[in-house]
Amino acid sequence: MTKYYAICDCDNCYVSCERVFRPDLERKPVVVLSNNDGCVVARSKEAKLLGVKAGTPYYQLKQLFPDTHIEVFSSNYELYGELTGRVMAIIRDMAPQCFRYSIDEAFAILEGIDGEQLQQWGRDLHDRVWRSVGIPVSIGISTTKTLAKVASHFAKKYPGYDHCCLIDNDEKRIKALGLYDVGEVWGIGRRYAEKLERIGVSTALDFAGHKVEWVRMMFKNIVIERTWNELNGIDCVPDDLPARKKSICTSRSFDGMVGDFDTLRTHIANFAVRSAEKLRKQQSVAQVVGVFIDSNHFREDLMQYGNMADKTLLTPTSSTIDIVMAATDCLRSIYREGIMFKRAGVLLMGVVPQGAVQPDMFSYDANRHGRMTRMDSAVDHLNRVGGTETVILSSQQYPGGKKFADAIRHDHKSPCPTTRWSDIMVLK
Repeated sequence: MTKYYAICDCDNCYVSCERVFRPDLERKPVVVLSNNDGCVVARSKEAKLLGVKAGTPYYQLKQLFPDTHIEVFSSNYELYGELTGRVMAIIRDMAPQCFRYSIDEAFAILEGIDGEQLQQWGRDLHDRVWRSVGIPVSIGISTTKTLAKVASHFAKKYPGYDHCCLIDNDEKRIKALGLYDVGEVWGIGRRYAEKLERIGVSTALDFAGHKVEWVRMMFKNIVIERTWNELNGIDCVPDDLPARKKSICTSRSFDGMVGDFDTLRTHIANFAVRSAEKLRKQQSVAQVVGVFIDSNHFREDLMQYGNMADKTLLTPTSSTIDIVMAATDCLRSIYREGIMFKRAGVLLMGVVPQGAVQPDMFSYDANRHGRMTRMDSAVDHLNRVGGTETVILSSQQYPGGKKFADAIRHDHKSPCPTTRWSDIMVLK
C-alpha cells in the first residue's frame, strides 16, 4: 500500500491564536506585530484583502488605512507556543507517526490508509482541532512531503476542499503543479526562483517537466535536485526533519538605543539564556559563544560602530550560567563607551548532540556539571509550569526590577490565560 504524507498547518497561526479568546475578532482585519511592536509579521485574511503587506511598519498602518479599524496585537509567543502545542498533541494522537516541522506545522506519515479514507482522516483532524483548541488547520496529503505542501496551499485557498486537499494520482499532480508558482515551492528560495523565472520557468510544472540532467547542470545543488524528485513523485526528503540546528542565534533591535554597559549586558544575558534554552530543547550543546553589537546606521549624526567577538569553551555545554558568563566576557571585549547601540545578539556555534561531548580532561568537573544540569532542568520546569521568567538569573534583571518581557515594547500584548494564573479568564 502507498505511503502518504500529510502536512498539517495552522491557518494564519498567530492571528488564529489571538482569536481563540476573542471570538469578536472573527471576520475582522487583525495583524500581529514583531518584537518591540516594529512591523507586521502576521495578517488575517481580511487584513490581506485590505492590502496590508507583511513587513509594514506599525506606525504606517493609520497613515495607509485611515478609514479602517485594524485590530493590532503585540507578539505573544508564550500563548502561541502553548496553543500550537495542543494542536500538535492532537496530531500525534491521530497519526501513526508524525514530527513537528515548525511552530505551526507538522508532518504526519500515513500508512495503511488509502483513497477516500485519507481525505476523511484530514477532515476529521480539522474538526477535532477546531472543537478542542479553536484554531483552524489545513491539511495537504500526497506521496511526497513537497507535494503535500503543494496540496496544503490548495486546502487553504479553496473552501471546496473542506480543509483537506489530496494529491494521489498523476492527473491531480500535473494540474496542481501547473497552478503553483515556482517561487512558492518548498526548497526553492527567492534567489533560485528569480533565476528560474529569468529562463522562463514560472510554475512548478515547468520546473518538474525538465530532465534531471538539466537540473544538475543548472544548479549543482542537492536540495534543488531533491525538490525536483519530490515534485515528480519520488519520495526523498528524510522523515526526521527538522534536523538539529547547527547554530542558534537570539537577537533583537532595541526599543530606542542603549549606551550604557550595564543595560547592554542585561540584554546580552537575556539573549544568552534564551539561546541556552533552545539548545537544551533540542538536546544539544555548544562549543562556541559569540556576541555581536551594532549602532544605528540610520542615524548618520551619531558615531557608528559594530563588532563581534566569540569565545571557545573547553567543554561544549548547554549550561545557562556558563553561556551567560562567556557571552558577558565577549561583550566586555568589544563594548565601546560613547556609542549608542541599536541591536545586539548572541550566537551559539559548534552545536553537537549532547551525547557526543568529549570533556576537557584538565578542566572538566563532573560534580559541577551534574549540579548545573539539575539546576537548568529545575528552572526549565518551573518556567514551563509558572510561565516564562518565573525564575531568572540576577543578571537578567533590568534596573527597577524589570524583566526581559517588560523591557521589550509590547503595548498591544494579549493575556496568557492558559499559562499564567494571573491571566485566567473571569466569566461574568
